[in-house]
Amino acid sequence: MAKATIKKNDVVFVIAGADKGKSGKVLSKDSKSSRVTVEGVAVRKKTIKRSQEHPNGGIEERECPIHISNVMAEERYRARRSEK
Repeated sequence: MAKATIKKNDVVFVIAGADKGKSGKVLSKDSKSSRVTVEGVAVRKKTIKRSQEHPNGGIEERECPIHISNVMAEERYRARRSEK
């Protein structure tokens, strides 16, 4: 597998999947499973169980991790697009 050059706080562009065309900042990276969490991408709804912190429970939106092969560093993507 190729070395991943994407790090936390990098701006990336989604090149494949349901959120293709979106960009955002990398919030976290899991090298073991080769996944990154990108701000504003792959947002899913999560139900919150009632507790002392959340007395009424509720629904929360959070970013889910996507595979690192589906993203590319934005400056690299822009350079690649300008070549063509």
